Amino acid sequence: MKPLYPPKVQQMADAVQQSQGATAPALRRAVADRAAALGGAAREESEIPADIEGYVDKIALHAYRVTDDDIKALKQAGYSEDAIFELTLSAALGAGLARMEVGLSALKGSR
Repeated sequence: MKPLYPPKVQQMADAVQQSQGATAPALRRAVADRAAALGGAAREESEIPADIEGYVDKIALHAYRVTDDDIKALKQAGYSEDAIFELTLSAALGAGLARMEVGLSALKGSR
């Protein structure tokens, strides 16, 4: 079976989703999957904590709307700056991969 992503893209995705960090790799994968599904990619959405759903959705769909208040709310919910960075990166990764997949599908004429 042909790999879904070019090797460098897959390495980057693996590094974001599987490395040690302030958040669990499973959470980062779930965040990326949710963002990818919102972006139109074929993903099963995994459960993520309710206190980050709105933030992940905002990153995936309208990242330019993120404000200091969004970050403050995550900090008040107990997330460290490192955790917030990892969640942001994971959501952006999922959204970006979805856009790449949709674009490649369009080029192939399958969408």
